[in-house]
Amino acid sequence: MNKKHPLYQEDLQNILSVKGLERLEGKNILITGATGLIGVQMIDALMMHGNINIYAVGRDKKKAAERLGEYFDKPNFTFIEQDVCNAFDDSLKVNYIIPCASNTHPLAYSQYPVETMMINIKGAEHALNLAARCKATVLYPSTVEVYGNAQGNDVFTEDYTGKLNLSTSRSCYTESKRSAEALCQSYIAERGVDVRIVRLSRIFGPTMLMSDSKASSQFIKKAIANEDIILKSAGNQFFSYTYVTDAVAAMLHIMINGESGQAYNISNDDCNVHLKDFAGICAEYNGKSVIFDLPSESEAKGYSIATQAILDNKKLIENDFKPTYKFKNAVERTITILRDEKS
Repeated sequence: MNKKHPLYQEDLQNILSVKGLERLEGKNILITGATGLIGVQMIDALMMHGNINIYAVGRDKKKAAERLGEYFDKPNFTFIEQDVCNAFDDSLKVNYIIPCASNTHPLAYSQYPVETMMINIKGAEHALNLAARCKATVLYPSTVEVYGNAQGNDVFTEDYTGKLNLSTSRSCYTESKRSAEALCQSYIAERGVDVRIVRLSRIFGPTMLMSDSKASSQFIKKAIANEDIILKSAGNQFFSYTYVTDAVAAMLHIMINGESGQAYNISNDDCNVHLKDFAGICAEYNGKSVIFDLPSESEAKGYSIATQAILDNKKLIENDFKPTYKFKNAVERTITILRDEKS
């Protein structure tokens, strides 16, 4: 991805307008999942700020060099090559921890359900242990999927409990995220750790990995390639989406201005759309069509069976944060940033 693209630079500046960001100046922030969709843009924005020390954690230094290599020689950037299932070094001293490392796409759930669970649970445990030792604040990125499946047309508020399905390995992601949230609350109660939780809707944006098998990522990749959009269902699923820049800005806002022990939904009312409409905007970008195609058995195992997952973001807005990107604009700028790199 071309990080110098004017639209991407504009996104980073928008993140740096977060209320209270000056409180992070001179602080040490550790981010796991540093090469992922959220991790890359968060690090890009904080490095643009210039007076924040970043500790980026990833399993593969070569991959990290491809995504974050421009920072490797910067004095305020440290890359730590480490699996989050292992404990952090005792010498590490940080002020904030954001454990973003997670398998977050259907093929990973299908092929690596055990690893998916361990990354979430052990990753949270080691982040919380580090926080307890350093007296650091943890911002824990959870997910809309902790709510289970909606009952009818219910909208998910932070106290909602939906119908759960534990009969398939697809629950590896949902249940490990629920367990990690419970672990956060346990560390707050027993060890006095400061933890704020954000429950993210479905995130998309130009920092996506090309290996991402989520439906939205597949639509975007087809649009970049100037091809028809393949939809693996009728597309009637109704979900909350959030552009990655709004998600990163909201996460930092809650890390700085949120309340310990509280969970905050991260969503954008303008980005509550049906899957077929997401596909339609991607197809429209190039004057292409949407083609309906059934998934393979392997793909289907990783897919969510949810037909509706809408996050109520009233609590976030009451905390003085408002998302800024309209859905169509966010999709089009994602495609434009990624397409222009290939042109």
